Amino acid sequence: MTDRPLHTLGAIEALRAFRTRQLSPVELFDALTERIERLDQADPEGCGPINAVVQTLGDGRSAARSAERRYLDGVDEPLGAGGSALLGLPVATKEKHGIAGQPLSQGLSALRDELAKDDHPVIARVRAAGGVVHARTASPEFSCATVTHSPLWGVTRNPWNRRLSPGGSSGGAGAALAAGYAPLATASDIAGSTRIPAAFNGVVGYKAPYGRVPGMPPLSADWYRGDGPMARSVADTALLYNVLSGVHPGDHGTVPGEGAVPIDYPDAADWLAGRRIALSVQLGDYPVNPDAQAAIQRMAAVLGAAGADVVQVELPWTSAGIRDLTMAHFGHILGPAMAELTSGMDGLADYTRRFIVDAAAAAERMSLIDTLAGESRLQAELAAAMGGADVLIAPVNAVDGLVADASYLDGITVAGPDGGDLHLTHYWQAHLTVPFNVNNRCPVLSVPIGFGANRLPVGMQIVGHPYAESTVFRAGAAVEALQPWPLLAPVG
Repeated sequence: MTDRPLHTLGAIEALRAFRTRQLSPVELFDALTERIERLDQADPEGCGPINAVVQTLGDGRSAARSAERRYLDGVDEPLGAGGSALLGLPVATKEKHGIAGQPLSQGLSALRDELAKDDHPVIARVRAAGGVVHARTASPEFSCATVTHSPLWGVTRNPWNRRLSPGGSSGGAGAALAAGYAPLATASDIAGSTRIPAAFNGVVGYKAPYGRVPGMPPLSADWYRGDGPMARSVADTALLYNVLSGVHPGDHGTVPGEGAVPIDYPDAADWLAGRRIALSVQLGDYPVNPDAQAAIQRMAAVLGAAGADVVQVELPWTSAGIRDLTMAHFGHILGPAMAELTSGMDGLADYTRRFIVDAAAAAERMSLIDTLAGESRLQAELAAAMGGADVLIAPVNAVDGLVADASYLDGITVAGPDGGDLHLTHYWQAHLTVPFNVNNRCPVLSVPIGFGANRLPVGMQIVGHPYAESTVFRAGAAVEALQPWPLLAPVG
């Protein structure tokens, strides 16, 4: 047994403790499942439980016991490699990542009794690397909102401030990590669904280049989307990502990469010397909350003091233009798929109904070929802004938080550039993430960089050139080294 509370251990720390026999995988499994049972539905503040976990999997204990026996026999593979890459580590998985024989509802009440026929590729890879799936996490219906609540699962709340949302759609994953329910979690991202909750929960989330992590056909062919890792540190995120990524025979959109990203970052901040970092606080005209603006400007100054050349760049983007373009994209692919599946269903969430209607209307206004032309334009504009830079940094969220049980059907009011209120017609305009789903071959890492006045963490996106994955991880490790952040919310 280690001297640290077991729920505070990171993934790589736990792997090392397993190998030295200071910790058993069974001890960690039991500690984390007990923590979930004790805390996830508790309501000490009277404003609702965290409610991040929709299912615990007790049969994972037998996998933990098997891992324990393997460690007793000796593990010869390098740390983080091969069939022992995640050996014995509890992993919380997003419910949409189906497990054969287990419920697969995607938050829809009408599908509560549907069972997955096969493991999602993400689940299969976690298990092949020795990972133990012990908990499944909440998302909004169809993962189509930036808040996490549904008629089936109720409201998921942020462990840092329970009146506010953990974000979405991977809100349960972000909240589970921040609450100490798991060292690793799986997520997905089609418009920011990994990065938004990573930022609001003070954890790390990674949107990989399209095709690097296999998905489930047919919607895996949507080039905005991707599955990926979340964790409480850059190295742990890299550890899980290396397991998830790579060509898969069931997803012909998958592509090989540059090789494994590093999981060890000695002298991480030294990487910054002589690097050129492009800074865009608003990505055009996004009305970014003053706390987020101040946090990223402080971080830019820290990076500059460490030897980086930080240069402010301008992008000719508008949040309204990006809203129209991306909603039309969804109106040609995701929206029709959702409409077909939910036809005749009662009890859909209000945001689901609204998404289907809005996406269809946007597709009527903009043809698929016009969306492709618009995407090409945004990609060229980002390439020009990043010319000569190693990475670009920008906020994740334009707002400091979202009300936990709100749906924002009438848009969202944010702080305007003149200090007054500004009303945005669609709440997706409150996040600076979807432009990088359009720029879909660019790797993007979300890392914490501070706190807002409402006690919620503030996140920063680190954007790389297409497929330059190691670069964003090295930049993230440098940020982590220069400005360490609290790894857990003050829960339990």
